[in-house]
Amino acid sequence: MTDTKVKFIWKTFKELSSDELYAIIHLRQKVFIVEQDCPYIDADYTDQDAFHLLAYKDNKLIGYLRAFKPGIKYEGSSLGRIVTEINSRGLGIGKEITKEGINFLSREYSNNEIVISAQHRLKHFYAELGFKTRGEVYLEDDIDHIQMYIFSNLGSKDNT
Repeated sequence: MTDTKVKFIWKTFKELSSDELYAIIHLRQKVFIVEQDCPYIDADYTDQDAFHLLAYKDNKLIGYLRAFKPGIKYEGSSLGRIVTEINSRGLGIGKEITKEGINFLSREYSNNEIVISAQHRLKHFYAELGFKTRGEVYLEDDIDHIQMYIFSNLGSKDNT
């Protein structure tokens, strides 16, 4: 990663302050709805069931993801809404956020798979982190996606 000092904080939905929740929603809407020109309902009533990873630089939210225990989104645990603020891209922060999410779910729910619904154009980004594709490309909110997975027992031979 870069010399950029990024601070990662995990919180449950109930632990989020109003300002933190507002910053999360703002970042997600800025990237997923405005930048990607994709109108969809971001507030999907599953944030309440998620663990939230906030990535701060200089007290500004520059990255985020949400993580779910097994049985919420998929049979296994899952990551979603992985996002990096546009001015912070290309610094390795997206990979660090994703690795932090993988490590968190691996500690909390070992020997499970971690599933993501990845934008198809980012398939290689996630493959570099050990994710494998499953199934065919499908449309989600008019954007090509593909399901990807990794096993949460990161030290196993299944994940090499």
